[in-house]
Amino acid sequence: MDMKIVLITGMSGSGKSVALHALEDLGFYCVDNLPPELLMPLVQLERTHQAKHLAIAIDVRSANSLPLVPEQLQQLKAQGFQVDSIFLDATTDTLIRRFSETRRRHPLSQRLQQNVLQEQRHALADAIELERDLLSDLRMQAHVIDTSVIRPTQLQSYVKAFIEAPGDQLTLVFESFAFKRGIPTDADYVFDVRMLPNPHYEPELRNLTGKDAPVISFLKREPEAQRMLAQIQGFLDSWMESLALNHRSYVTVAIGCTGGQHRSVYLVEQLAALFAARWNTLKRHREMDAR
Repeated sequence: MDMKIVLITGMSGSGKSVALHALEDLGFYCVDNLPPELLMPLVQLERTHQAKHLAIAIDVRSANSLPLVPEQLQQLKAQGFQVDSIFLDATTDTLIRRFSETRRRHPLSQRLQQNVLQEQRHALADAIELERDLLSDLRMQAHVIDTSVIRPTQLQSYVKAFIEAPGDQLTLVFESFAFKRGIPTDADYVFDVRMLPNPHYEPELRNLTGKDAPVISFLKREPEAQRMLAQIQGFLDSWMESLALNHRSYVTVAIGCTGGQHRSVYLVEQLAALFAARWNTLKRHREMDAR
């Protein structure tokens, strides 16, 4: 089959409409809030129309039939369709703030109406945790993107980069971040590199990044930075084949330093270059990309 199918799912308020707009820009025919019962008929209909790209958003508004989706995705893959799943996530505090700012009701608020004596924030938090539980199986099978502290334009670029990557093998995502803005919830592995020598304290390097030659030269001269690079590379070398054999499609490795500008960026760039020859690799710099 030549048709590519992308499933967009995730937490309410996490940016699914933004992701769908990114896929529309790539030429996908997009359907939002599709009941899972209509997934297979829609795919067959679009195949008769010789569609090439189909993006479908399914979320907790179809809570009763969500258990159908994992098996449906496996059936589509068995039929030869190229299927990618993206799950958009965010921290509970972020989601509460977004619902408060937009004054929207959470889709599961009706289920929790019996808790009328609770404060509104607590009721919303309960709805969000219930949603996490209902979507947990879909999250486990998808490439997760944490939208807590990224801009809509960042999300669009991340979705486009992921979809345009070759889909015939495991995709390895390297992501730099600043601990002061929180650990990404989409990370499978997190490495803390705050103990390494910090270029921030060198006046001539402070306003540069881990992608600039002077910072690269500085960290290449530091034995601790090179030891950290070698140990992360060795860890991944030891386990990537096993992860691939375990039918993992996506692995996200997050590397954090204090500001997300020098050390973590340098290591992400170096690791992505080291692994690019053997695996599909993507790079994200959460703090730098937000500029």
